[in-house]
Amino acid sequence: MTGSPEERWTPPTVDWDSANPARMYDYFLGGKDNFPVDRQAADKVLAVYPSLRNTAVANRGFLLRGVRRMAEEGIAQFLDIGSGYPTSPNVHEVAQSVAPSARVVYVDNDPVVLVHARAKITSSPEGVTGYVLGDLRDPADILAAPPVQQVLDLNQPVGLILAAVLHFLPDDMHPLRAVQHLIEVVAPGSYVLMSHITADFAKDETFGRLAAAYSSTAIAGQARTRREFEQFFEGLELVAPGITLVQHWLPEAEVPPPPDDLMPCYGALARKP
Repeated sequence: MTGSPEERWTPPTVDWDSANPARMYDYFLGGKDNFPVDRQAADKVLAVYPSLRNTAVANRGFLLRGVRRMAEEGIAQFLDIGSGYPTSPNVHEVAQSVAPSARVVYVDNDPVVLVHARAKITSSPEGVTGYVLGDLRDPADILAAPPVQQVLDLNQPVGLILAAVLHFLPDDMHPLRAVQHLIEVVAPGSYVLMSHITADFAKDETFGRLAAAYSSTAIAGQARTRREFEQFFEGLELVAPGITLVQHWLPEAEVPPPPDDLMPCYGALARKP
């Protein structure tokens, strides 16, 4: 079976006048799937914190290394929430390079992302990909979505991915509760991969300007400390090397990483016992 399950679907209304985190992230990665409003907002952020572009690239590398690790451990189905634009290589490509029959569902709250995913993502002949317009703040709706129900078997271990999405949910949006709901539902033996921007290594005035730059784009966000990030892994067993900055998580190249304050994003992979 190839591609996503067929379903009746029409593109939802798109807000063309507001910057979107997924499209800004695409711009940080050097992609072309973004609008002038996204580039203008991203440039404001980069003017304050130029290394954020490199942080995005490092986070992407962490994501793909984590997916490969999960696939090598026998995980053959993945739920990627806050997936962003289908930058290649993507989760299904890495997973299916290890397990050709791997099944992947991508979830994002930007309808433009969904349109691009449906147009660009091609599964291996043996595998399956699905797409859901959903929001991490409503995990029950994501889990109940037809593509999730049709593509994934939540009674079997799954690779749950929450890469660079939690920092867009301030505490008043209850991200910890959403993550706990997802962890409760997935089967024992599942893996959870998460990454998150931190201010632990930044000078207060620098990160204050960065927060102000994001606020000017009307995009909500909250950097968290290592201890606050650890709370998302409650009830899980961290996989070595545990919580690290993403550039230090099992790097593939023997290249000295840049200073920690230039790539301030924690990442970790954990297993549900």
